[in-house]
Amino acid sequence: MFSGIVESTAVVRGIRREQDNLHFTLACPFTSELKIDQSIAHNGVCLTVVAIEDDTYTVTAMRETLERSNLGLLKVGDAVNVERSMEMGGRLDGHIVQGHVDQTARCIKVEDQEGSHEYTFEYDSDPEMVKRGYFTVDKGSVTVNGVSLTVCRPTKNTFSVCIIPYTFDNTNFHDIKEGTVVNLEFDIIGKYIARYQSALQA
Repeated sequence: MFSGIVESTAVVRGIRREQDNLHFTLACPFTSELKIDQSIAHNGVCLTVVAIEDDTYTVTAMRETLERSNLGLLKVGDAVNVERSMEMGGRLDGHIVQGHVDQTARCIKVEDQEGSHEYTFEYDSDPEMVKRGYFTVDKGSVTVNGVSLTVCRPTKNTFSVCIIPYTFDNTNFHDIKEGTVVNLEFDIIGKYIARYQSALQA
């Protein structure tokens, strides 16, 4: 379980394919504190640490993860948003994030607002997805590349978010431009409500 408050960025040091899996080797400021089997969100995707060597650690993404996320687009040298799992008893500064990416979206607009940045994203949507809670609502929560954000001006398949300078500087949002593919995780509470309503109507 995560909060969507990114701790740092990790730099991809190596990528190795093994059948349909990709092994990513990364370096980040807290590598020395990691343990094997620990869960870390990478651009919002929960992955397990499988190896640690010197200042790097390795995680593995399987086919399902690669098909639903932007991890398959990563290259050596890319920056990835990372967050370790929440500690029990701590403050929940973002919102409840599972680390189970639902799908990707594409940035269609970036606007400098003289102090902050506004990003607009477009994603594939259809009535069946909406029934399952795959949509955004105004002032609701959404996770973009692992960052907990508040939705502005949602439509059927687009939404905008505003990024403060701290988030812009300390996540990979400063690398996002028109055409960039990002990971989305829709709000789990919305998914449960959608599923409950669907069950009542069945």
